[in-house]
Amino acid sequence: MTLPAWLLLHFGIGVSATWLARRYALRRQLVDQPGERRSHAAPTPRGGGISIVVALLVAVAWAWTQWPSAWLPLFAVGLALVAGIGLLDDHRPLSPWVRLAVHAMGAGCLAIASWLELHDPGIALLAFASAMVLTNAWNFMDGIDGIAASQALLVVLAIAVLAAGPVRWVALALAAAVAGFLPFNAPRASVFLGDVGSGALGFAIAALAIRADGWQQGPAWLLALPLSAFLIDTGLTLLGRIRRGEPWWRAHVLHAYQRWVRRCGRHMPVTLAYAGWTTASMALLFALLRWKVEAPAMLGVCVAWYMTGTGAWWMLQRKRTDAAMENLE
Repeated sequence: MTLPAWLLLHFGIGVSATWLARRYALRRQLVDQPGERRSHAAPTPRGGGISIVVALLVAVAWAWTQWPSAWLPLFAVGLALVAGIGLLDDHRPLSPWVRLAVHAMGAGCLAIASWLELHDPGIALLAFASAMVLTNAWNFMDGIDGIAASQALLVVLAIAVLAAGPVRWVALALAAAVAGFLPFNAPRASVFLGDVGSGALGFAIAALAIRADGWQQGPAWLLALPLSAFLIDTGLTLLGRIRRGEPWWRAHVLHAYQRWVRRCGRHMPVTLAYAGWTTASMALLFALLRWKVEAPAMLGVCVAWYMTGTGAWWMLQRKRTDAAMENLE
């Protein structure tokens, strides 16, 4: 299959399956209502992200015919587990511990796949941890129009540029499917990803990033740069909630992006700002590879980038606190 046909196929799946999923959600009344723990102002159907899952499974099935290996079917099983529990949760709320257990099963599939391919226990453990972290990070950060899908699109494009073989083709299919979904989700969402889509995106990104033998130009951990927007906001927000003794698994509007939206009253400026940060981090990533920077220096740049992001996160939280104090006065 030619590359244009590949991209068109998965873009078409993204568009058509999202349209069908939206109609299904409206018919079944799978609608997220506005509330104090949500950032949207109008009732919006959920579950449109199943289109991305369908496109990914089609891509994996085709890739397996070209590059037979244990990794691709185990990735598909893990993806199906994560997306399946998300789909059930979109229909009726489930216990967070049940969801977490199924996520662990999906991450376990990815860890086994990595072990069978590379026979490296360190990479297998990293695969498990990455899948758990990114699956839940994308779920937590899917709170305003376009942010989770746009971030996934950018990160997956970085993977596609750097990877080879089945990883590249699956990454391009994922990017095309997300591009097909995005017009339904931004600039004003007519359908949300739902847990089926947000969890699947995080899991797929972890799987593609961890596939070490697909990388040709540098260490895979450099993808921590384009992932920084979500990892910083998720990590620091959850640490703050745990420190305060709050139930970290419950819905809330305490992420920096959510507080920013409440302050400015619009979603797209915040989504675009996060996209701008991630685009800048991708430029930095490619510059490090282009200039063949040594690994210790790369690590130093990553640490500096995360420190800068932490400062930006703190300033956004601080502005919210200052505004609240002004209102009290």
